[in-house]
Parts: sequence; structure tokens; C-alpha cells
Amino acid sequence: MARAIQLARKGLYTTTPNPRVGCVIVNDGQVFGEGYHQIAGQAHAEINALNSAGENARGGCAYVTLEPCSHTGKTGPCSDALIQAGINRVVFGMEDPNPLVAGRGLEKLSDAGIEVVGPVLEDEARALNLGFIKRMQRKLPYVRCKLAMSLDGRTAMASGESKWITGPAAREDVQRLRAQSCAIVTGVGTVIHDEPAMTVRLSGEDRQPLRVVVDSHNRSSEDAEILQQPGKTIIACSENAACPASSKKVFWPMSEKNGQVNLLRLLMKLAEEGCNEVLVEAGATLSGAFLSAGLVDEIIVYMAPKLLGSSARPLFELPINTMAGQLAVSIKDIRAVGCDWKITAVPDPDA
Repeated sequence: MARAIQLARKGLYTTTPNPRVGCVIVNDGQVFGEGYHQIAGQAHAEINALNSAGENARGGCAYVTLEPCSHTGKTGPCSDALIQAGINRVVFGMEDPNPLVAGRGLEKLSDAGIEVVGPVLEDEARALNLGFIKRMQRKLPYVRCKLAMSLDGRTAMASGESKWITGPAAREDVQRLRAQSCAIVTGVGTVIHDEPAMTVRLSGEDRQPLRVVVDSHNRSSEDAEILQQPGKTIIACSENAACPASSKKVFWPMSEKNGQVNLLRLLMKLAEEGCNEVLVEAGATLSGAFLSAGLVDEIIVYMAPKLLGSSARPLFELPINTMAGQLAVSIKDIRAVGCDWKITAVPDPDA
């Protein structure tokens, strides 16, 4: 199962909107087939592993990180393929949260006389697909909020100047975060002041996540850098915003909350579009709005060994005036990335 999980990670950047899945075929203690799901619409992990194993799959055991599917989508049911290949034992990492599967694949295997064992290494299997799980169960994507700050907790100078707080290694790590995301969300203030491209610039990675600019009143320029990039950029605006039909922009009119785009509705729309993981790369205002609304699942902060001073901009704009109103987080990981530190935390409502 550990090897199957390792294989599944090879699809980290490419399987959206499908889950990342790995499979290993073993017979008489020997590995005969390995496979992972590579691209949505193409063969699933089990099919690739069975093709690799050939006749050696008959009478063998399949280790698969996610319950084999039992329905027909763009490809046929993997549970049927395992049965037809003569597999006699299936070890699974976790049940499929997709309501179209949800135990039916395992039931079909058992009904065919195949021994079913699991879950095995369930936490590791779930970690592969946090976004897919959340979208299936709650109809929302998994949201990461990424920020860069100085040692004194500042993200930009008072003028808005922010390039570059962190070093090259941290910026390359951000590219990997973008690559595994289905969509990148930023704010109109960032677009106006920083002119970001918000693209993935990793060697060998061609897929560009959907880019979304939260621009309630359509203030961004038609010539903004983010609109000139390969892939698709959406302007999420308020329903009452002036969005001329002659514009080259693609608009998503959204309901309002407190005069701004309703961020929950935006995330629901992204889930409807098949987005499993969303990366928020924005300034203090929009990042703070996502956090205040309880819409952030994970906070990733790159901290640089620099001091920007008390007049520089804060990490989040948050309406907190008393100690009782503080928002607690649980730090899950701290590691060095080049000359900077990467801190991964999750909101902790029980703290």
C-alpha cells in the first residue's frame, strides 16, 4: 500500500478533477504490475496496473489507494476489470467518498467472491485527495491560503511594494503549490498593484490552473497581465457590477455579502466546476476575508529573515479587537525552504 500511495503522488499535478490513485498487483509475493491515474479521461490506476501485470494478475492481489469504482464515467468500472482479470484479493486504502461509488465497488468485489481488506494506511490515502474528499462530501473545495511575510509579520511596504520578500527556493515551492491546485484565487488589489501572472512555471508542467480574480466592481484593466496568460482567467464580480458585453473578460456574476462578492458562493461555484483544491494568493484584505468567513482549510506562510518595519502591511486584515476574539491555529509543519521558513497551519476552532 505504501508503494501504491507513492505511485498515486505521481499524479499530483495532473488528475484534476479526478482523485489521485495508485495501484500495485502482487502474486506469490512478487510485484507484477504497477500503475497510477495520470490524466482525467484516461485509464484509471487499476487498469494501468492490470495492463502492466498481464496474465500474472490472475489469482493475485491488488493494492489500491482508493476503492475501485463501480460506475461508468469516461472509463469503465475498475471493479469489473479486477473481477475479469481474475484478482482474488483487493486491499484498499480508503472508501470512495463519491456518492456514485461509496462502498458499491467493494460490495461488487465481495459479491464476486474476491476477498476485500481495508482500509489500510487510510490517513495517508486520504491525504492524497483532501480536495476531492471535501468536494464529494461538502460540495466545496479544499482551500489553502498562501502568504509570504517578514520576520515581523509584514507582507508588503505601505506603498504596496512586495517583490521579493522570500528567496528563490520559496518561490519555486509556491510553483508546486500552484501546480497541484485546480484554481488560484487572487484579489483585484493584487492585480492592480503587483500585475501578477499567477501561472505555473515548472519545467514539464503544462497544465495551467483556472485563475480567478475577485473583482466585485470590475476595476481591473482589460490589459492586466493576468488576463494575457495561457489558460483561463475569470473575473468574479458582484451581480450589480458593470460588466459590458463588449469586454474581453469572462465574468462570473456572484451574489453579494456586505457589498462584496460572496466568497462562499464563489467556492461553491468552483466546486461545481470540478475544482478540488483552491489556492488563495492574495493580499491581507481578501486573505483575511476568507479566514474570517471560516473558509480556509490550511494556511501556508513563507517567513523570510527580514524586518519590514511597523508601517508595512500586515499578514491578514482581521476584525479582532480583544484577546477573546483571537483565532487559534494548529501548526502542522515547519521546515526550512532555502533561506526562508515554511509554516503550515490549520485553523483550530477548539483551541
